[in-house]
Formats: sequence, C-alpha cells, structure tokens
Amino acid sequence: KNSWGYIENHDYKQANEIICDLIDIVSKNGALLLNIGPRPDGTIPQPEQDMLLEVGRWLSVHGEAIYETRPWRVFGEGPTKVEEGAFTDTKRCPFTSEDIRFTAKGETLYAIVLKSPTNGQIQIKALGSNSEYAFSTIKSVSLLGEGNVVGWDLNANELMIEVEGCGGSEYPVAVAIRGVTQ
Repeated sequence: KNSWGYIENHDYKQANEIICDLIDIVSKNGALLLNIGPRPDGTIPQPEQDMLLEVGRWLSVHGEAIYETRPWRVFGEGPTKVEEGAFTDTKRCPFTSEDIRFTAKGETLYAIVLKSPTNGQIQIKALGSNSEYAFSTIKSVSLLGEGNVVGWDLNANELMIEVEGCGGSEYPVAVAIRGVTQ
C-alpha cells in the first residue's frame, strides 16, 4: 500500500483485496499490475509470497471466470463506489455481497460476488426479467469450485441464486450462468 519497491515495514494489501481488484479490473477489460518488491539480494519477502499463493489458490478454483473472458454488457452492480485514479484503492469502503462483477465467455456469463453472501443467496438485479440485460434462456447455474448446479429463480426484479454453504468465505465466490441467450 505504501511503496512500489522493497522497503522495511511494508504495509501490504491482503490477498482478498488483490483478488477483488483483479475481478473489478477484468470486468472492465483491464489488466492488473502486481507489485512484487524483492529485497536487495533478490529474495521475495514472505508476506508477498504468501499473498501470491493465496491469489493462486483462488484462481485455481475460480480462474474460469477470469481467464480468456471478455467484459459483459455491464461491468457489474452494487453499492460500493470504486474511485478512479492512482492510489485510490486505499480510500475505498469494503465490498459487500451486493457488489457483483460480470465476465463472459461464449454462452456463459460469470457473476462474481465480491464478498461471499452470509445468507446463502445471491441477488442479481441486472438479470431480472424486466431488466434491459435480461436473458430469454438460462440452461443452468453452478457455483464454481463446487461443480454443483444450484437453485435459482428468475423474477421481474432479479435473478435469485441459492448458494447455501458458501457463506463465510473471506474470498469472492463466482457462479457460472450457462446457456444464456438474449
């Protein structure tokens, strides 16, 4: 948070913050630049190694929603405002379970919830049947990493997805909405 190179007593971002930044940036067709500052002897400080490993673990489960995807018609929804410009990420309020980002690949839309919902439900307002972004068909909805098809209901105001058991994770969760057509 406080340097673009190695310094003593560095104030590191948490892995969850970097994962959320990655998701937000990819949903807007951007690329995330990671700062890894080696010591003068070339070694990577342990906190940076740990953070990279955590990001890698998240991507090993949810990478399908990131790699080779494209931005969707709208980048996302939710109440948390993301400030623009350099070094503004430290001024942001924490993301909520209403903050959702979208990516797409073929006939699959990925909805990535930036804070795991504690109530076992994801509510996506952009996909309600009265929304300008509504789909005429959805074949299935599954939680990435679980491989399970989850319960869902489409109404005029939202697509409601039941994701019991994913609550409490400190990291974002992603669902694949497959077989979507406008």
